[in-house]
Amino acid sequence: MTTTAEPTASELGRARTRKEDARLITGRTRWTDNIALPGMLHIAFVRSTFAHGRIVSIDTSEAKKAPGVFAVYTGEDFDAEQGGLPTAIPVNADDPIPRHVSIAVDTVRFAGEIVAIVVARDAASAKDASELIEVDIDPLDPVLDMEAAQQEGSPIVHPDFGKNKWVTFEFDSAAAGATTGEPADAVIAAAENDPDSVVVKRRWRQQRLIPAFMEPRSTVVDPTGEQIVMYSATQVPHILRTMLGVVLGLPEQKVRVIAPDVGGGFGGKLQICPEEILTLLVARKLGKPAKWTETRSESLVAAHHGRDQIQDITVAAKKDGTITALKMELTADMGAYFGIFTPAVPVLGAFIGPAIYKVPAYSFVCHEIFTNKTPVDAYRGAGRPEVTFAAERIIDELATELGRDPLELREQNWIKHDEFPYTQAGGLTYDSGNYEAATKKAKELFDYDALRREQEERRRNNDPIQLGIGISVFTEMCGLAPSRVLGSLGAGAGGWEHASIRMLATGKVEVVTGSSAHGQGHETAWSQIVADRLGVAFEDIEVLHGDTQIAPKGLDTYGSRSLPVGGTAVVKCADKVIEKAKIIAAHMLEASEDDLEFGSGRFSVKGTEKGVTIQEVAFATFLAHDLPDGVEPSLDAEYTFDPENFSYPHGTHLAAMEVDTETGKVSIRHYVCVDDIGNVVNPLIVEGQVHGGLAQGIAQALFEEANYDEQGTLVNGTFVDYTLPSAADLPSFTTARTETPATSNPLGVKGVGEAGTIASTPAIVNGVIDAVRYLGVEQVEMPCTAQRVWRAIQEAKGRSTQETPIDTHSPGAGLGSIDPNNPQGEVQ
Repeated sequence: MTTTAEPTASELGRARTRKEDARLITGRTRWTDNIALPGMLHIAFVRSTFAHGRIVSIDTSEAKKAPGVFAVYTGEDFDAEQGGLPTAIPVNADDPIPRHVSIAVDTVRFAGEIVAIVVARDAASAKDASELIEVDIDPLDPVLDMEAAQQEGSPIVHPDFGKNKWVTFEFDSAAAGATTGEPADAVIAAAENDPDSVVVKRRWRQQRLIPAFMEPRSTVVDPTGEQIVMYSATQVPHILRTMLGVVLGLPEQKVRVIAPDVGGGFGGKLQICPEEILTLLVARKLGKPAKWTETRSESLVAAHHGRDQIQDITVAAKKDGTITALKMELTADMGAYFGIFTPAVPVLGAFIGPAIYKVPAYSFVCHEIFTNKTPVDAYRGAGRPEVTFAAERIIDELATELGRDPLELREQNWIKHDEFPYTQAGGLTYDSGNYEAATKKAKELFDYDALRREQEERRRNNDPIQLGIGISVFTEMCGLAPSRVLGSLGAGAGGWEHASIRMLATGKVEVVTGSSAHGQGHETAWSQIVADRLGVAFEDIEVLHGDTQIAPKGLDTYGSRSLPVGGTAVVKCADKVIEKAKIIAAHMLEASEDDLEFGSGRFSVKGTEKGVTIQEVAFATFLAHDLPDGVEPSLDAEYTFDPENFSYPHGTHLAAMEVDTETGKVSIRHYVCVDDIGNVVNPLIVEGQVHGGLAQGIAQALFEEANYDEQGTLVNGTFVDYTLPSAADLPSFTTARTETPATSNPLGVKGVGEAGTIASTPAIVNGVIDAVRYLGVEQVEMPCTAQRVWRAIQEAKGRSTQETPIDTHSPGAGLGSIDPNNPQGEVQ
């Protein structure tokens, strides 16, 4: 038997550098676009430049004569076999879902929709020939505004469907039995007539965002063997394999999907893409391998977008600050078609809408609207960032109305640590948490009280650079998901995850996981989990994933589910390995199984020095020369884990924002976050996930927005125009953790991938508003650019000076009425 490295005493909680980084950072790996197969052809797609129109004709004659061109196709060539792209969670099963074809046949419904395909011997020839195709489209009026789309006489995106509003999803805590009180509307109506209550109503916009992953989407299909093999830069190889079978009528066992190393996804690669379907159809038709890799412009225009909501939020409270009701009414732009999770994304927010607060009456309404824009689907956080923004912004507005410190008001209403487990108004049961501990630590690191004093000093001195303090105390539901919950939403699949462990003869270990990484560090974290459980050295463990032939079972990676669900499957699987090994170890030691104990990779007889390592058991099992009767010669095991509950990370994020009141320029002076993600497997990976999440949440608050013109053309479809922050645009974050272990899994973990994104957007926007609220500014639409902040200040200065001054005792409130003739906003 070969020698093995010595296991460490404990791997969990150790800040190991990632195993996978050596190949990822140096480029010694296989991205999908690196793959070159013998005889491989290349594909370029021609996309509609119109948001809405009927296809009159497509002239492909010149393209067919171009050098290197192998074939040219239009929608008519594949109409009979392309099927319709799937929607996994339709939410409302009563209404039919409009057919979403991979390539348009007679009508285009968004700018970027595929209308023709060029196949050539190299990518450059395919691209050149695609520019020779003449597409004649008879334009139709597009509908681009989700409110206008609901009005009578509006153009209809899908005429056969007859309307643009697909569904209205409604939830009320009283009707659902989540609370025992009155419906939220009744409580709000009563509060409006109660002198001892206040009602605050606000409207906000969640702008449209683009995932902008580092690696463009890419697909290679090899149809030449017994199986059709698809390589794809996807987050969901298992779901993709199943859906290829469903959409195209392929025998699932004849399809193999491989996700090589994938350079980021953020939800943007969990789609069943039209390009994947068409690459397979082309390859199958021609009997040759085919590849497509998108350009960055294609990615921005045609890969799915995120967010895009109008939010009408109402909160009712007693004048002592006690919240009595919360109503969220969302209007969500779905774009032209449903993707795989499109209708479910905004509805996920229904359950987490009450956030960390004890809300006696809660209502959630969501109107889902079709428009002639790129389809919207999951983007980092997927529904939870949107409602967290709504909850944390409305709490700040309520604090202003009541003249209260916004952090104190939160503490008055949040669930106390000794009240867990707590069933909140959305029907979820939070199993553990401690908002007090996280907030106390964040305040100390932030120096909250000193910054409040500095804020008041700046206002007294009429400093042109004003200080705002932004707060976000959040929780989220992750570890998607309990299969029964998904089933209640009409999902086409469950939320379980699978793992298997193979004990090799030489004492090494192979771990096979259904979770498919795209940058999260699974190979490192899973190795640490198994090393800790089995007592095998970290270096002796190999983690395999992303190939449906090697890892045949899985539901992939999204929704911060990898560790709470996939990691738990690995733990349970390791436990099965130990139980199998224990039988053979007892036989080797001539002892009863009941007399054995296992620790640090060694079975020992209680009270003696006698023992064997698990590696020795593995070798003895391989030899099979002397095994107990009826025991199979294998320690290999597998496990499928289906959680009974979500996991609920939480945290307190504080942002010190500086706003130049003369120019509107916004800068982040200091950002502190204290997250509670339960137990930590690898703190170094956690830091990376938190930093990345913060960058994306801050980007929504300050930088990013997808903009369309009146014709439905994306006007900022390149990185010249679509603003992403660089490292120079972001501060050095101060991060810390508290730990209240989850009770829903044996690791006690809660998930971290989306926490930073969910929490940071409202923290930043609350800070911007807090800096200029004393000037009368109540709202700045995201992204809070210098121009928008400056305009908000000018509009506030132009309002009537007869308005009631804001309470001067409220942190972030005004110091007096605003005189439009006093441009510096001096205290009156």
